[in-house]
Amino acid sequence: MSVTEPGEGWAVAQSVAPKDAVVDITYLYATYRLPMVRMAVLLVDDLGTAEDVVQDAFTALHQRARSLRDPQAAVGYLRVSVINGCRSTLRKRKVRREHPDMEDPGTSPGADRDLLVAEEHRHVLAAMRTLPRRQQEVLLLRYWSDLSESEIASTLGIAAGTVKSAASRGLDRLEALLGENR
Repeated sequence: MSVTEPGEGWAVAQSVAPKDAVVDITYLYATYRLPMVRMAVLLVDDLGTAEDVVQDAFTALHQRARSLRDPQAAVGYLRVSVINGCRSTLRKRKVRREHPDMEDPGTSPGADRDLLVAEEHRHVLAAMRTLPRRQQEVLLLRYWSDLSESEIASTLGIAAGTVKSAASRGLDRLEALLGENR
């Protein structure tokens, strides 16, 4: 992570941020936007929505950048914001599915929706979507974002033991589902 001292044009990586350090949004955006969008696409299954969720997370970070006690925690803040934004999006979708009469008749999936993920990965993603939300999030953060168990626990606000059991159950279920399709 990079922090910038106010008034300085250069970014310097530091293990302990100075008291007056601020978050370097430009650096974070250039470095983490694409991985965050990829993670969000796997959760919400829609590139446009994923980009919106990530943009909202960066906007929120920008608005709160000066109030962060630890600028080094900005990446974690972004990750949690993206996960929470995806959860919110999925809740809204669920409500729209349960109450179709309330849905806007002009909305339809994008024409390029099926092109988002390569053909050989579609059956894996379809199997992932059948898992409970917690298992999806744990597996996504573990294997897609390459986070450790403690980082996943911190991101999702759960115990490390819960991360382990969710990952184990999710992998077992995926193995069973994918074994049936082969």
